[in-house]
Amino acid sequence: MTAVWTSIAAVAVANFVIKAAGPVLLGGRELPRVVVDVIALLAAAILTALVVVGTFTDDGQLSVDAHTAGVGVAGAAFLARLPMLAAVFLGAATAALLRAV
Repeated sequence: MTAVWTSIAAVAVANFVIKAAGPVLLGGRELPRVVVDVIALLAAAILTALVVVGTFTDDGQLSVDAHTAGVGVAGAAFLARLPMLAAVFLGAATAALLRAV
């Protein structure tokens, strides 16, 4: 149990150090506009990468299965401007039906 709390404390300290490093190193200076633009796009790029890896891989291998079809149907529903709840339901229903078959 002590190892768990030690790990939590170490991660908390590392998190604090990483978050404090930016203001400490910059000292109140503005970041260049190019860097700010790149940072603004990072969240969308990381989220997209996580979705693609989660959708198209299975144990490190490329796979196209019911999960992939469900994400595709949900994406198409979003493109068709359906409400989020409807798109998620359609994607889940598609994946469930394909798994059942």
